[in-house]
Amino acid sequence: MTRKNIKKKNVYYGDIYIHSTFNNIIITLTDKIGNVLAWSSSGKMKFRGSKKNTPFAGQITAKNISDKCLSLGIKKVDIIIKGPGVGRDSAIRTISSNGITILSIKDKTPLPHNGCRPPKKRRI
Repeated sequence: MTRKNIKKKNVYYGDIYIHSTFNNIIITLTDKIGNVLAWSSSGKMKFRGSKKNTPFAGQITAKNISDKCLSLGIKKVDIIIKGPGVGRDSAIRTISSNGITILSIKDKTPLPHNGCRPPKKRRI
């Protein structure tokens, strides 16, 4: 079985989605249409258990994605953040320090307006 020749895409701008939960950090690199070019997570970077949601894990994961950005030729990105995890800020700092220009940062963390309806009052 032979591998097909993979054509290198000429992409100059991209989007980086940082999904940071309490248990994991998932970073996805897409083009402007939304096609996924690369992804990385702290679990993929060999962090296990409670170490997956640390700022250091976010830093290593963002370093991996920024290396993939530079190999694809992407120099300018928009960052979309979602989730309340602790690795968000360190991931953004790492991406900007690796020579990638950040055009905008959007926070799309879902916030409840009034929350779910509470249960009935307990009767004893």
